[in-house]
Amino acid sequence: MILMKDIIREGHPTLRQVAKEVALPLSEEDRKIAESLMEYVLNSQNDELAEKYDLRPGIGLAAPQINVSKRIFAIYIEGEDEPELDIIAINPKIVSHSVEQTFLGSGEGCLSVDRPVEGYVPRYARITIEAYDLDGKKFKKRLRGLPAIAFQHELDHLNGIMFFDHIDEKNPLKANEFAQPLES
Repeated sequence: MILMKDIIREGHPTLRQVAKEVALPLSEEDRKIAESLMEYVLNSQNDELAEKYDLRPGIGLAAPQINVSKRIFAIYIEGEDEPELDIIAINPKIVSHSVEQTFLGSGEGCLSVDRPVEGYVPRYARITIEAYDLDGKKFKKRLRGLPAIAFQHELDHLNGIMFFDHIDEKNPLKANEFAQPLES
């Protein structure tokens, strides 16, 4: 089980590396890594387990954040009746995106960043993604809103990019002309 002590923090060199593609079919080791990433995300959203194990809540976690430089991440976003997004993504990529951008008005956070970071993080408002699941089956999805933002945040981790790299240093709360805040 992944705990907060297992999540590396900003400044660690693995967070700035481009992660390696994962061989398919998945090895038992890679399957366990993927499953443990999802387990953390689910546990961190359960108030009882989060308190018991001192887990910071998160909607996504990428393998590089546990010091494993592989192209794997998990995202779970709760919805009303069913999950808004529930994926383990192996070798994920964005195959198309909108010109329009969006951002979280409250800013983004990250389990690997222990400090508050003020600023808007521009993201594509709509994306089409491809990835492989645990069984090595390729899947394609269209994402918008928070699921699109979360996917781009986790994909950045696989490319050695931190969310604050996208913030305008001179004017962190200035939105670009193509970006609209995500209505939550």
